[in-house]
Amino acid sequence: MRDLKIPSQRHPEKAHRPDNAQPKKPEWIRVKAPTSAGYKETRDIMREHKLTTVCEEAGCPNVGECWSQGHATMMIMGEVCTRGCTFCNIATGKPPEALDVFEPGRVADAVKKLGLKHVVITSVDRDDVEDGGAEHFAQTIRAVRHRSPETTIEILTPDFLHADPDVLRVVVDAKPDVFNHNLETVPGLYPEVRPGARYFHSLRLLQRVKELDPTIFTKSGIMVGLGENRQSVMQVMDDMRAADIDFLTIGQYLQPTPKHHVVDRFVTPEEFAGYEKAAYGKGFLMVSATPLTRSSYHAGDDFARLRDARLKKLGR
Repeated sequence: MRDLKIPSQRHPEKAHRPDNAQPKKPEWIRVKAPTSAGYKETRDIMREHKLTTVCEEAGCPNVGECWSQGHATMMIMGEVCTRGCTFCNIATGKPPEALDVFEPGRVADAVKKLGLKHVVITSVDRDDVEDGGAEHFAQTIRAVRHRSPETTIEILTPDFLHADPDVLRVVVDAKPDVFNHNLETVPGLYPEVRPGARYFHSLRLLQRVKELDPTIFTKSGIMVGLGENRQSVMQVMDDMRAADIDFLTIGQYLQPTPKHHVVDRFVTPEEFAGYEKAAYGKGFLMVSATPLTRSSYHAGDDFARLRDARLKKLGR
């Protein structure tokens, strides 16, 4: 972990919220605690390079499986987010320091040491930085390309809501293989779930990526179990396809603490299968819809399938 000073209260913006009971998880959502040698090796490499991972910061349920295979999602630009989404477990507040100019190199070294064929790089929101961190993303992409030219790169970015719209071009020009930005939920739940963001801004961001470089795959995801209904999920799918998004992920929301947004319900595996079928019917090249689906879960294998799906669509 990077040696940063985390706010004394991890979620100060949630302190006033009433506690929400955390319901017992059904059998299909439970996972084993991580104990494998591969998990420990990946953890040690992250510590050695003083890197943060969203796997740990967000409490991902798949960390044991992914890290045991040497797959970790790098989280750049610090450990403190300037947003206060009610579903998220990443620390919020005023980041204690400027962006680390040496971080892109450390990420590249870790990718090389892990021997990754596909890497996912995400970040906290940094509304305190003029370009929202766009140049930092671009530098990280370039550093990984230099150290591991055969590695495919997937980024999961913030929305750059408070930056000049042209900063998006800086990231796109660095040519990531996949540009992911999650919508997270249906638009009607944004005021409660994602109050610092704007649904149509996020949608337009992804559309502009495709306009700037049609060769880059675009990807987005939502959580279910937050209070949405099937009709609203179908509308999000239609909105995503209108923005020419290639890859859709849908996973079950899990409540990190009693102060976070309540779990409305646990969506059954059968319902997830129905969402997947509907999404393919709407024209997505790739869909991952399961209770444990997360943005970077099985990202490497999914990227290979995504690339094959495009070639098949093009008749190659």
